[in-house]
Amino acid sequence: MSPDEINRLAHKRAGAKMGWWIHASVYVLVNAYWLAKSSYGLGTHAWSPLPALGWGLGLGLHGVSVWLLGAGSGLRERMVQRERERLQQQQPPGNGGF
Repeated sequence: MSPDEINRLAHKRAGAKMGWWIHASVYVLVNAYWLAKSSYGLGTHAWSPLPALGWGLGLGLHGVSVWLLGAGSGLRERMVQRERERLQQQQPPGNGGF
């Protein structure tokens, strides 16, 4: 990989990780607010954990895509490489690449 490609990929991965941390922070703050509001009788309805569980599942899947699949150890890079090779094979001869 060229230094420019490494830099672009590093920025992309850092942005994805920052996005996950923001998502996790909002999840904790919003659910803590609703739990506190319900616990101290400030709301008219009891807090239900079901939306928090559903959102938590989404947060977990987001984490898997960022921390496991996007970690560079494998799956995503192999898929990108296969797609690159497939696209290069489809190029007409003498086109000079991309």
